[in-house]
Amino acid sequence: MRTDSSPGTLPAREHLPAAGAGAPVLDVVIPVYNEERDLPPCVRRLHEHLARTFPYPFRITIADNASTDATPHVARQLEAELPEVAHFRLDLKGRGRALRTVWSASDAPILAYMDVDLSTDLNALLPLVAPLISGHSDLAIGSRLARSARVVRGPKREFISRSYNLILRGSLQARFSDAQCGFKAIRRDVAQALLPLVEDTGWFFDTEMLVLAERAGLRIHEVPVDWVDDPDSTVHIVRTATDDLKGVWRVGRALATGSLPLDRLARPFGDDPRDRDIEDVPKGLARQLVGFCVVGALSTLFYLLLYSVFRSFTGSQTANALALLVSAVANTAANRRLTFGVRGRGGAVRHQAQGLVVFGIGLALTSGSLAALNAATSDPAHSTELAVLVAANLAATVLRFLLFRAWVFPDQREDAWQQPQPYRPGTVVQGTDGTRGLRGPRSSRGPRPSPSPGPHPSYGPPPPYAPQPSYAPHAPHDSYDPTARSRAADSAEGTWRDVTVQHQPAHPYDSDPRESR
Repeated sequence: MRTDSSPGTLPAREHLPAAGAGAPVLDVVIPVYNEERDLPPCVRRLHEHLARTFPYPFRITIADNASTDATPHVARQLEAELPEVAHFRLDLKGRGRALRTVWSASDAPILAYMDVDLSTDLNALLPLVAPLISGHSDLAIGSRLARSARVVRGPKREFISRSYNLILRGSLQARFSDAQCGFKAIRRDVAQALLPLVEDTGWFFDTEMLVLAERAGLRIHEVPVDWVDDPDSTVHIVRTATDDLKGVWRVGRALATGSLPLDRLARPFGDDPRDRDIEDVPKGLARQLVGFCVVGALSTLFYLLLYSVFRSFTGSQTANALALLVSAVANTAANRRLTFGVRGRGGAVRHQAQGLVVFGIGLALTSGSLAALNAATSDPAHSTELAVLVAANLAATVLRFLLFRAWVFPDQREDAWQQPQPYRPGTVVQGTDGTRGLRGPRSSRGPRPSPSPGPHPSYGPPPPYAPQPSYAPHAPHDSYDPTARSRAADSAEGTWRDVTVQHQPAHPYDSDPRESR
């Protein structure tokens, strides 16, 4: 799993401005491998539909995944016949590799893809990309499992699709309904930040991209689709399912260890009610209380289990001390990561040391309760001991939360992040208009300027589109360089943008302020 940083915290979503005749707003990618027969009717039908119904300029890009038949020749003919059609030739197979390559090089602000069989009804294309154009959402997917979707396919594929999405919900806590429908779209600024974190180059590419986007807090819009199964599909179901399960394990492990810098994909939510200051309600308190209660309940069960085990061969005081020590270490680690959102290893030893001090206070409460019970009854029942320990732990839990919040993981105040940052190397950002300045929170940069009547600085007008006849193989994962990729993409526009930016977390509880990035 890649851990290299993305280009940076995403800007606030805005409605795309109306584009001129020569500025494509939508780039629909069709990844193909040995599709010489299905490619011409697919491209012509899609082109006719877009020309008739889509209100913005568009482009259709054929991404040839190292086909060995006449697909490259057919693609070149379509490119010569239709002015809105382009052709990319890749030397290696892989749908994910094709999408990453074409999306990274495209100049369109909205990027989409669909399968060559056109199983999805094209009437869903405009509803798919409209939330991205309006600035409402970051990604959009077609869903065959939504309530109002109409799907025609065999029971085997239906069972596999639903089972796979149940696995995603159970293992990765995915909330989107359909990961593998070949009908998706993404904003270009989101793709530039998200794609460097996606490792898979095959069929699991979609799932990994969606899981990371959802965990980063990006908004995913779902569109119910009408979908008819292609009986001539060349997808190898068993091999694809095996690769997907391996990908689920890899992504789940990376998310569990916190090795992905997902906080750098967060958008500013200036008008989000969760960002508003409410009197007498400390910021993040409700979320922390819920997380602390969940962790506390699990820790209490773990503690009681350990106490019962240790009590079978030692005294009550020794069993209580051992059980409380082991559960306290686990409790501190879980609260550090899940409740207070501190990632990385920096400060972990100090946090555990402070947690042991809190453990000492809890030990004093529980041990005192046991001592009082033994003084009152010479031979108390095991159930009575457990009841006394539960009551003592409840009191210790309240005190533990207060100490965790005020001392071990103190609140990172919003105003600490509102101060203008001093100049340091790597903090200067050069915009596309040649201006340079410090990147910081919106409140430290003053009010947002009013939009100028001229062309949008990011999207128009783009340079002439000149697709290359072939693409070099994708670099190995261990040598992946997102900075080089950004510069390569910018070189096509004749500009070099500085992407070496020192970023701050989008929310104050995302990391420890004393931890160096």
